[in-house]
Amino acid sequence: MKAWLVALSAIVTRENLRFVRQRGRFLAALVRPLVWLIVFAAGFRAALGVSIIPPYQTYITYEVYILPGLCGMIQLFNGMQSSLALVYDQEMGSMRLLLTSPLPRWWLLFSKLLAGVIVSILQVAVFLAIAALTGITVPPVGYVAVLPALVISGLMLGAFGLLISSTVRQLENFAGVMNFVIFPMFFLSSALYPLWKMAESSPLLRDICALNPFTYAVELIRFALYGELNLTALAWVGACFVLFMLAALWGYNPARAMLRSKG
Repeated sequence: MKAWLVALSAIVTRENLRFVRQRGRFLAALVRPLVWLIVFAAGFRAALGVSIIPPYQTYITYEVYILPGLCGMIQLFNGMQSSLALVYDQEMGSMRLLLTSPLPRWWLLFSKLLAGVIVSILQVAVFLAIAALTGITVPPVGYVAVLPALVISGLMLGAFGLLISSTVRQLENFAGVMNFVIFPMFFLSSALYPLWKMAESSPLLRDICALNPFTYAVELIRFALYGELNLTALAWVGACFVLFMLAALWGYNPARAMLRSKG
């Protein structure tokens, strides 16, 4: 057990040091949602106005509504950035050395995920602080209740990125894959507009959004920010995490990689 904790500590420390040295990554993670929150929200608010947004049945501004979705955006992009680092590690050979250590493969990959989740939570915390300074706030209990929701949603989105990185062998191909995955997941979700609003214009798009795992990550965060638990969202996020993690473990099987390289 001591060796497991040493490995976890070493991987988390390495990932956090990498993040600290990449200041541009931190700024990009904040600028992107802040632009949506401050600039684009003005246009959306003009179109949607102040609406009754289920499940709260209270009047909230559009900026408050999209706040959880932008927190999910930070975690989604961070999961993809962590996956990009994994692809780089595969090219450099450090990932192969890590996976051939005597510790279980699932523990090593989980440590990678946990390191990425810690980084994403730090980014979300700074984003929420900046949003609060601009007057966009949630109930005080929400800032505490959202922490476990961010952990669970971060693990799910990180496992999804881990799965993608197991299928990409060249760093040059990953940028296109990121754009192909991130934007459909973000826009076809409840991050920017409620599903009932989507159903008014296109029931088909509403159904697609309802099948999107990112939708349930956003809803889990949204309810948590108001001190509530969405059991449906929690079940979906948990099930998707298990599914993505199992698929990533299969993708990162060293024996399978060796057979593929020989073939």
